[in-house]
Amino acid sequence: MPLDPYVLALLATVGLAALLPARGPAATVADGAATGAVALLFFLYGARLSTREALDGLRHWRLHLTVLAATFVLFPLLGLAARALVPALLTPPLYSGLLFLCLVPSTVQSSIAFTSMARGNVPAAVCAGSFSSLAGILLTPLLAAALLGGDGGGFSLDSLLEILLQLLLPFLAGQFLRRWTGGFLLRHKPVLGLVDRGSILLVVYAAFSAGMVAGIWHQVGVARLGALMLVEAALLTVMLLVTWYGARRLGFGREDRIAIQFAGSKKSLAAGLPMASVLFGAQAALAVLPLMLFHQMQLMVCAVLARRRAQDPEAAMDAEAGTDPEAGTAPEAGTDPEAAADAVAGPQLPRPGSEQVSDTVRR
Repeated sequence: MPLDPYVLALLATVGLAALLPARGPAATVADGAATGAVALLFFLYGARLSTREALDGLRHWRLHLTVLAATFVLFPLLGLAARALVPALLTPPLYSGLLFLCLVPSTVQSSIAFTSMARGNVPAAVCAGSFSSLAGILLTPLLAAALLGGDGGGFSLDSLLEILLQLLLPFLAGQFLRRWTGGFLLRHKPVLGLVDRGSILLVVYAAFSAGMVAGIWHQVGVARLGALMLVEAALLTVMLLVTWYGARRLGFGREDRIAIQFAGSKKSLAAGLPMASVLFGAQAALAVLPLMLFHQMQLMVCAVLARRRAQDPEAAMDAEAGTDPEAGTAPEAGTDPEAAADAVAGPQLPRPGSEQVSDTVRR
């Protein structure tokens, strides 16, 4: 069962913010640095996204629409249904964070890694995750405006405009400059990975410092955190079951069902944290807590599930035959999974095939 080292770094950052929160002028500097870090993150996301690979993946449009429906339709509906748990199990701020979790896009690299482990359709997972990340830049703020309303830290038209300026504009700039910056980013990928992670740690520190100064942690107790984890476990279980059996009912073959299950049941910590800092302001600390817990939970559960999928008798038969007898659509030819995985790099898991992902997942 993998314990993501990055989650440990996030928890350490939360502890630092609890002990030494930024106050006064230091808080102003931290907020300004976090704003710049968010813009840099989305510029790098845009510069890494391969438009060619995304267009190649459009041929498998039924699969991608299924993943998008799971991410931006089914997840939000389940989040809205969880409102019935307030105030018996969840406080209103925790529920807002849970609903926000249901609105963020899917992961890219962890979906690819687990799909590869389970012998699924890796090119489809690459493109599905990329489409979800791209769609989330627009859909997540719009859904937050519609569903969170006043709960989203005073969400308004000004907040939506801030989202567009701070997230979408840098992303589009990265896409525009990709032809000149793509080679540099590829050559310095390890260093830029540290920039990604460091930027998000800065965002987390600023958000949790503001939460400590505002005294919001008095609203959360051990019992509430335990209830939140139970609700998230139920949410993950439902999504894993629906994406697997729902994809079967839709006529997808085994390899495609694996890609749908792992891409459609996950939420991106890398995309969600910067968005929450813009959407929720001083309330971002509680808003991102459900997402951080869900991120680690999905890694642990999906690592075990991917091993079981790889050991299925059906998987062994497919590997021996070299094909998927049930698959209605073969994996797209000409799509390089590793190249596309590199195209959308984020602080998730390393790309499949690397020694690092093997060590991370097998642990």
